[in-house]
Amino acid sequence: MREVKVVTVGLGYIGLPTSALIAQNNIHVHGVDVNQSVVDTINKGKIHIVEPSLDIAVEQSVKKGFLKADIKPVKADTYLIVVPTPFKGNHEPDISYVEAATKNIISLLKEDDLYIIESTSPIGTTEKMMHLIYSERPELKGKLNIAYCPERVLPGNVMHELVYNDRVIGGVDEKSTEKALSFYKQFVKGELHATNARTAEMCKLTENSSRDVQIAFANELSLICDKANINVWELIKLANKHPRVNILQPGCGVGGHCIAVDPYFIVSDYPMESKIIGTAREVNNYKSFWCAEKVKTEKLKFELKHGKKPKIALMGLAFKPNIDDLRESPAKYIVNKVLQNDSNGEYFIVEPNIETHNVFKLTNYKEAADKADIIIILVAHKEFKNLKITATKIILDFCGID
Repeated sequence: MREVKVVTVGLGYIGLPTSALIAQNNIHVHGVDVNQSVVDTINKGKIHIVEPSLDIAVEQSVKKGFLKADIKPVKADTYLIVVPTPFKGNHEPDISYVEAATKNIISLLKEDDLYIIESTSPIGTTEKMMHLIYSERPELKGKLNIAYCPERVLPGNVMHELVYNDRVIGGVDEKSTEKALSFYKQFVKGELHATNARTAEMCKLTENSSRDVQIAFANELSLICDKANINVWELIKLANKHPRVNILQPGCGVGGHCIAVDPYFIVSDYPMESKIIGTAREVNNYKSFWCAEKVKTEKLKFELKHGKKPKIALMGLAFKPNIDDLRESPAKYIVNKVLQNDSNGEYFIVEPNIETHNVFKLTNYKEAADKADIIIILVAHKEFKNLKITATKIILDFCGID
C-alpha cells in the first residue's frame, strides 16, 4: 500500500492543480472532495474544470499512482485545506467549509503533523481552527504545526504560477512556519516569505482589495466619461503615458472567487476603518447594474426607432477572458438582469468556454453575432476580438476589445 504524505481537502480550481503539482513531484497525494462525480472523474485521469496543462498533470499523476481522489480523508503527514470561503447574504465571510474540512481530519492528526489552510480566510481564521483542533484533541496541544499559506494565481495560468510565484507563509508559531516552508520548498520555485498567520491572512485580503480599488477607479472613470461624452479607452491610454500612472482597463464589474469576495472579509470585520475598500466594492457592483441599464436603454431606443424588438447577443458569461469560471461573474449578473421580465425578447447568450449551462441556452458566438441587431460585449474572450461585425450592427463594448 502506498504511503500517503499529503491530504488535500477540496479539489476545485486551486485544490486540484495543487494536488497534481505535488503529485508530479513524486509525493503521494490523497485528494478529498464531497462531490462523488468529481472524485470519479479525477480517478479516471480526467478533469472537471478548464485550466491549461492541468489535464496532462492529472492524467500523469493518476497513471503513476501518486494522485488518488476520494470522498474521505486518510492519515498523512500534511493536510491542506483548499475549500471555498464564500460570503453570506449580508456579505459576512462564511468559514463553515474550512471548519467542516478541519473537523473531517481532526481524528486523523498525530504529533508533528502539518496542517495548512490555503483557502482565503478572514483574519484570525487559522487561530480559530487551531483552537478547534486542540479543543477536540487536547493531547496534541502545541505538538502540531499549523500555518496559513494563500495561493496567488491567475486562472488560465495556474500550473505555471503555482510553481514560480512567490508565496507568503505564516505559522501560528515559528516552528509551524519553518515546517510549512520546508513543505513548499519541495515544489515551489518562487521565493517563500515567512511571517505569522494573521499577517499572511491579511496579505491575501490586501492583495485582492488593492486590485478591487484599482479596478473601481477605472470603472468610475468609465461612468464619468460616458456622461462627459469622452472615449474612456483613449483617455486611459493617454493618461498612462505619464511615467508614474498605470490605470487599469474598465469592465462590466468585478467577478471571480477572489477580488469580488475578499474585500468583504476586511469590510465585515473593520467597517469603520475600510472606507476606500468598501466604496470600491460599491462602485464595482454598481458598474454591473449600470451596464444592464445601458442594454435596456439601447433595446428601448431600437424598438422606438424600428417598431420591433431587437435581437440581442450577450457575449460572455465568465468572470474574465478565456476561462470557464462563472463564479461571482458580473457578466452573468448582467445577463440575468437584462432577461428579467422580458420573456418575449430574442436573446443569444454566448460563452465559448463552456458547452452547456443549467439556466441559459447557449449559442455559438459567430451565429449570435450574425443574427443579432445589438451585440453586447461583456467579456473580452479571444474569439470575440476577431469577429467580423457588419457596420449596421449596434455594439455596446463594456470591456474594450477593439
